[in-house]
Amino acid sequence: MPACNPSFTVADDVEVPSPSPGELWTVGAVILNCAGEAFAQKRSPDRRLFPDTWDIVGGHVEAGESLLEALAREVEEETGWRLRHVRQFLGTMIWTGDDGAGLRHEADYLVEVDGELDNPALEWSKHSAYAWFGPDSLGRLKENCTTGEFLIHDLIARASHLASLSPSRPPRR
Repeated sequence: MPACNPSFTVADDVEVPSPSPGELWTVGAVILNCAGEAFAQKRSPDRRLFPDTWDIVGGHVEAGESLLEALAREVEEETGWRLRHVRQFLGTMIWTGDDGAGLRHEADYLVEVDGELDNPALEWSKHSAYAWFGPDSLGRLKENCTTGEFLIHDLIARASHLASLSPSRPPRR
């Protein structure tokens, strides 16, 4: 299902879940550079959810937005880059944070972006650092996580592996 926004393309086999009324949804983007390293940003230590941990680009879907429209908006808001291509659906996670907002559904995607990858425009009020993670540095993604809560590490490791197995597919608009 293509997004209404014509500024990015979507691979033909990308799944887009259909949220039910009343569900709280978030989206996440795994962004790889030409060396196959994944982008992550460190959440500020004063954040309510997951303080001082590494995270992918993403956030909440706003009322009236499709999942892919929210994905494009979050990429631009959090990095200054522009979503160019949604390459692969990585799956849905269901989780509950400790902020009292309840159950969330998260749809994660492997994406390609346009922009200056060496110079993201981070939201410094929400993030304290950024880095590119390759196979030798994935362990850093577990910093400040409690035992067994390695969702970002596992997601980036899986996305990097899947990307290495399959080239980008032809897009659709």
